[in-house]
Amino acid sequence: MKREYPDSGTSSSGEAAPKGKLPASAPPSEEDVDELLAALGYKVRPSEMADVAQKLEQLEMAMGMGTAASTAPVSDDMVFFPETVHYNPSDLSTWLDSMLSELNTPPPPLPAPSMAPPPSVPSFAPAESSSVNFDPNPISQSDPSRERKRMRTGSGSGSCSSSSSSSLGRGGAGTTVGSEVIEPAPVATPGLPVVVVDPQEAGVRLVHALMACAEAVQQDNLKAADALVKQISLLASSQGGAMRKVATYFSEALARRIYQLRPPVGPISDPSTFDSLADLLHMHFYETCPYLKFAHFTANQAILEAFAGCKRVHVIDFGIKQGMQWPALLQALALRPGGPPSFRLTGVGPPQPDNSDALQQVGLKLAQFAHTIRVDFKYRGLVANSLADIEPYMLEDESDDGEPEAVAINSVCELHGLLARPGELDKVYHTVQKVKPKIFTVVEQEANHNSGSFLDRFTEALHYYSTMFDSLEGSNGSPAEPPSPGQTDHVMSELYLGRQIFNIVACEGTDRTERHETLAQWRRRFSLAGFEPVHLGSNAYKQASTLLALFAGGDGYRVEEKDGCLTLGWHTRSLIATSAWRVMAS
Repeated sequence: MKREYPDSGTSSSGEAAPKGKLPASAPPSEEDVDELLAALGYKVRPSEMADVAQKLEQLEMAMGMGTAASTAPVSDDMVFFPETVHYNPSDLSTWLDSMLSELNTPPPPLPAPSMAPPPSVPSFAPAESSSVNFDPNPISQSDPSRERKRMRTGSGSGSCSSSSSSSLGRGGAGTTVGSEVIEPAPVATPGLPVVVVDPQEAGVRLVHALMACAEAVQQDNLKAADALVKQISLLASSQGGAMRKVATYFSEALARRIYQLRPPVGPISDPSTFDSLADLLHMHFYETCPYLKFAHFTANQAILEAFAGCKRVHVIDFGIKQGMQWPALLQALALRPGGPPSFRLTGVGPPQPDNSDALQQVGLKLAQFAHTIRVDFKYRGLVANSLADIEPYMLEDESDDGEPEAVAINSVCELHGLLARPGELDKVYHTVQKVKPKIFTVVEQEANHNSGSFLDRFTEALHYYSTMFDSLEGSNGSPAEPPSPGQTDHVMSELYLGRQIFNIVACEGTDRTERHETLAQWRRRFSLAGFEPVHLGSNAYKQASTLLALFAGGDGYRVEEKDGCLTLGWHTRSLIATSAWRVMAS
């Protein structure tokens, strides 16, 4: 469909008409500029809105023509012109005028053709410029009134002459040297200059737009938030890699909060969809990056050391998922000097949407593995909507054997969800104290997404998940590689993290369950509840370091020891922390 556009100042022959000077006008004051565009850093008077919209449409057409032509194959006969870089302005109207004027500037004069080489040497015009011609079928710009001539030499003459009016377009006149006709290399018409937006500048504007939108949401300024969230989507599309993905997830989360889309809709953020796929996403995240492996390795090492010399052991897993943590511990116990102990495992998990007994299936697989390595194994699954629903009597030793049972409790990213309902964490602390485990291993995200204002929480989450997505990109290899099972894990891992972003940004009250807290905050909570820290030994640190050495992209990961606890991060930012606790002696 062809659009009709107002006269942009070009004549029918393709040459730009003389440009008139723009009328001088005072810069718009803060009082007479459009409010929504001012939030994005653009100063536009309401009276200029129609004119700006018309110029934007003209610029879109001009840039679209350049983009379409840039996809044509580049041949040797194309002349290249330097790219032009433009930065985002604050005075939008003036910038549009300058852009349209530059795009309509007539091309520079063609260079005079060089002298032909001696006979029997073909003549080729070298491409000396570095700019791109977007026209796959260039048309000669020579004066049509001049006569096209061929360069010829007589049979008895060694000299050659050239015509200054020879056509340099395709299909034009050639040059005859002796008996050989040599066509001069065609020179294309200079194409439109490439308009390139500085990625760094666009990235800064994207972050500013995200922060401005979050601030508008906090101030309940839904009109400004609506305009900003739409602008974020456009700015995000100009980015690449982790920044684009993070901005897209945060943009959608803001939109759901602004438009009050609860429950969320769509295949990515539908709660029922995520409930049925939660374990699948968790497994892909486990395979993609070392965070959950780090959690399992460090917790298992602490439990193994706590079980030293014990003949009967009982592990209580507050979130067993697919049970991927426990084969390694069973293997380590099977190789223990003096033989393995009797091993009892209690796995806690939520009810399944399809009412299937997923916990029982996990237990069967672990029992088969324990049988192959000759470990006495018992298993029990506990279905609970919340860890606060578990009573101490459910975890008691039911064996009549006189040998005491050593107990370890394990929680990987499970406790922060209890903070959504007051009193539930205290109830779990009470249950743990009644069971009196030898060790209570806890793994949590190293972030503060549970205190302060919405803007503070949004800012912390934006920094945290930007680093997390950067680490995914760093461990995924080249984005240009063809799709592979590893890349499938990568995409599913992004969905796993995206779900957390939706919950942190779009939800409030008891619906907001991703209430992560820092290691320092958890240390205060455990101390007040009557627990004391257990120092994670050097073996746990070595286990984690060995894991990262074997992991792709491990150069960016960092393991640190902090007051007897271990953290794993990407470069300088800690992202996950493992700690161990026991009940204080009364």
